[in-house]
Amino acid sequence: MMMDADVSNLLYQEQENLIVRRGELEEQFVTNTKPLDAPVIKVRGTGKAGGFGKSTSGSGSKASSKAEGKAHAKILKKEGVLRIDNVLTSDTADAVRDYLYNLRYQSEEEVREGKIQPTQRFANVLLRQNRCDLTIPLGDEIISKALEESICKSPVGATISSIFGDEAILHELSCIMSDPGSQRQVLHPDTPFIDGKGPVLYTCFIALQDVTLEMGPTTWLPQTHNKEAHEAFKDTLEIAGGGDSPKDSLIKSQPAVLGLLPKGSCGIFDSRTLHCGCANQSKDGTSRALFYFSFKNPTVGYPGNPASIRQELGNARVSLGALMDDLKMFGKGKGSPLIDHLGSQMR
Repeated sequence: MMMDADVSNLLYQEQENLIVRRGELEEQFVTNTKPLDAPVIKVRGTGKAGGFGKSTSGSGSKASSKAEGKAHAKILKKEGVLRIDNVLTSDTADAVRDYLYNLRYQSEEEVREGKIQPTQRFANVLLRQNRCDLTIPLGDEIISKALEESICKSPVGATISSIFGDEAILHELSCIMSDPGSQRQVLHPDTPFIDGKGPVLYTCFIALQDVTLEMGPTTWLPQTHNKEAHEAFKDTLEIAGGGDSPKDSLIKSQPAVLGLLPKGSCGIFDSRTLHCGCANQSKDGTSRALFYFSFKNPTVGYPGNPASIRQELGNARVSLGALMDDLKMFGKGKGSPLIDHLGSQMR
């Protein structure tokens, strides 16, 4: 007689197989693709795409940083996805990657030994074979450095603040790792479109290595964070006579962009934008790691999707403004009392 766990595993595997087959079909539908490029933002005192090596990297004025964030936000609100380069320095990206893979291996061992529950270290992820979503603690210097660079020294923080304000809530802090052999996900939004409501979350995926086509970049369908696209996406009924469903027609006709991101660059996207992670078919065994965080509209309660974040950090409801103030103190060598306090709460 089958145990409940065996039945559950069989049902899960059957569901995964259906998702894999659907993902492979959608891959054939998505033919109009191009790389996600960083826009040229013309703001006095800044350069293309901001970030390190540009005048916004620590030396730009508060006014120019705000103006650049506003310019990026305008594109992000229209397209639903935006690339910003040089969000992390190469050395920081390498150090974060090493830190997170060590944390992953340690966490997997602790789960196997029964010391912790999987949910204490890993969030749920679509198609979890050869793919994981590792939640990240605060308190270690390399994570503080990465957050300082990406949120304070690059235009990322100013872009999110331009839309949500400094009261935006840190909703997620995690890392998606896609190993060779991971399958292509199906296209999906992270949160639903709700008529009459604005954006719910903005998520920032930062590449911890150059992302090549073989490594399975994220695919986004720009301008699908709206009512019309979501209504079509939910309509799976085929047209009489064998025509495509509105969902399939949308996927076939909508231009797509690929997150072929250089190390240290990021893709920021509206959580309602349709996207998916592609299959990692890397021949050299390279795993794709995306360090990411998201901020939530402070006027929204539950956004419609569980957060990938340590429970203690999620419960703290840290605002963007408070986090930026603490990170700026950290960058000046004056400590980080908020991050230190939050780190002390991590289990």
